[in-house]
Amino acid sequence: MSAAFVFPGQGSQAVGMGKALAANFPAARQVFEEVDAALGDKLSAIVWEGPAETLTLTENAQPALMTVSIAALRVLETEAGVDLARDAQFVAGHSLGEYSALAAAGSLTVGDTARLVRTRGRAMQKAVPVGTGAMAALIGLDFDQAAAVAAEAAQGQICQAANDNGGGQVVVSGDKAAVERAVEIAKGKGAKRAMILPVSAPFHCALMQPAADVMAQALSEVSVKSPAVPLVANVIARPISDPAEIVRRLIEQVTGTVRWRESVAFMAGAGVNRFYEIGAGKVLSGLVKRIADGAVGSAIGTPEDVAAFKAARG
Repeated sequence: MSAAFVFPGQGSQAVGMGKALAANFPAARQVFEEVDAALGDKLSAIVWEGPAETLTLTENAQPALMTVSIAALRVLETEAGVDLARDAQFVAGHSLGEYSALAAAGSLTVGDTARLVRTRGRAMQKAVPVGTGAMAALIGLDFDQAAAVAAEAAQGQICQAANDNGGGQVVVSGDKAAVERAVEIAKGKGAKRAMILPVSAPFHCALMQPAADVMAQALSEVSVKSPAVPLVANVIARPISDPAEIVRRLIEQVTGTVRWRESVAFMAGAGVNRFYEIGAGKVLSGLVKRIADGAVGSAIGTPEDVAAFKAARG
């Protein structure tokens, strides 16, 4: 049985996530303390106590989700003897989760990752004035159909396929008016549902170029090592291990499409039949079942999940 460890992105956050892990396992608590120290503030208090609107701010949600993912992984390492180099064929993460995957695989330190994703969150929020961009989910169209809808809706503005999530769910991103046009065009082309998403900025489109420039500078200032296992990169849906290429793909990812469907399909095609979603929520586990026939997705983010994982491993 071959496994991949995958890491969730923005949208999976919830107040209280990781609290039980930190309460029960010193290894998890240490990760929260390490991130608080790296950021110079009490992110842990926002994660565990809220309020939800403060946690949902991109600059908080991104480091918070990464912290919970690494805390869960450290518990698996200390309590269940998990060793990524031995137990995983690949790591991958959805958008922000790509940074969590790299921290998990030792390519980035946890402190550097926390600072990078806070910078990324702030840069993405600042790149576009609030209210001028939008994202919409198109349900029931395949990627090529959705990309054609986005191209038709652009009309000289920006409208791009931002996330190919799989299971007939594609997210488009860009100028607000263009995304609103895409919703109407998609309905006319047979989409089951098309709706504007409650997000604070139009991620993964050309409007994010200012944020990509910020990340190019930020990434130039940290040490990036080869990961213990290859990272299946969002923008190419193929495994990479070279530090220079990892940096290049992370910069491209800010404005590029998250090719999640192809990434999971690639890993399944390479023999992966078990996907462990490490951290908050169960979004990726649900997508895995829709993308890869016969693959099993398991979410691990609570002490109960850790106990179930240990029991299954015998």
